[in-house]
Amino acid sequence: MKEEQASGNKNLIIGRNPVMEALKSGREIDKMLIAKDGEGSIKKIIGMAKEKNLFYQFVEKTALDRIADGGVHQGVIAYISTYEYCDPEDLLEKARQKGEDPFLIILDGIEDPHNLGAIMRTADGAGAHGIIIPKRRAAGITDVVAKASAGAVEYVPVAKVSNIAQTIDKLKGKGVWIGACDMDGTEYDKADLKGSLALVIGAEGQGVSRLVKEKCDFVLSIPMSGQISSLNASNAAAVLMYEVKRQRKG
Repeated sequence: MKEEQASGNKNLIIGRNPVMEALKSGREIDKMLIAKDGEGSIKKIIGMAKEKNLFYQFVEKTALDRIADGGVHQGVIAYISTYEYCDPEDLLEKARQKGEDPFLIILDGIEDPHNLGAIMRTADGAGAHGIIIPKRRAAGITDVVAKASAGAVEYVPVAKVSNIAQTIDKLKGKGVWIGACDMDGTEYDKADLKGSLALVIGAEGQGVSRLVKEKCDFVLSIPMSGQISSLNASNAAAVLMYEVKRQRKG
């Protein structure tokens, strides 16, 4: 497959045919930028992206011109990841090698790369063995995420899976307890968070999806004293992760 890349940037595929071939081949695509009011094969590309549940957004042509940096983008640019994702089993193996109970973070549709980076940074500090994210409709590891993680991307392994609910079932089969962060659960500091554990953090605004929540063993909530009903995803994750760290240390 011929891929046209802008200014040697290996994270970009530019042009209609190269992007279409990447979609057909099943290439790991983090997101696509598409020119507003695109015609012809652009509509086919949008249809393929929808079928694969890929994240895409419409932007002005001037934005594409700037990113392509002289390359012929024809109204579409795809971001691909050079990050090497692992398997959930690798995260469990990391815990075994350290002689610790597994402590994993499952992100159910986090789309904001800054939130993902912040969660990775906290996961490193709190001693989590890794993060699990879905392949579709979620932020992947990009330069923005790496920068927001303040270097934690080099130390916190990330597994990318096709189905979060099925992954939870597999983890439960290996003795891992699953706790969702959501409303109307047990207050986080009153729950027993020791032992093999995975925390599920939901998407910004939507929270944990219904199916995923039903798969969890219990629900944790963070009491709020002010007028705002909840924390954002990365802040909520930080509160829970450090409670796990506190209980394990205790």
